[in-house]
Amino acid sequence: MTSTAPSPVQSLLDAVNRGDTDGFLGCFTPDGVVDDWGREFRGPQAIRTWSDGELIGVRASLQVTAVNEHEGAVVVTALVGGDGFKGPSHFAFDVSGDRVARMTIRA
Repeated sequence: MTSTAPSPVQSLLDAVNRGDTDGFLGCFTPDGVVDDWGREFRGPQAIRTWSDGELIGVRASLQVTAVNEHEGAVVVTALVGGDGFKGPSHFAFDVSGDRVARMTIRA
């Protein structure tokens, strides 16, 4: 287990907790993907639409409880709060340079 997430992942988590949609989108590569339980959202407009309905738009908060690395991905365990899904969840991040290429969400 590592104590902190790499900078691109931490920036994304911070943007979510600030409710900053533009900051959140800026953390992704231009062709970035969110995989929410097998539903894929590719590119900034698709990710924005998803986030407006299921993440920042429902005032999600992410309280990180662990950061690990698994097969090259950064895996963040967090307690999710807000007006949508609540409870523990795992977020796997594939990082490309200084941005997130893929965020995969699983409980």
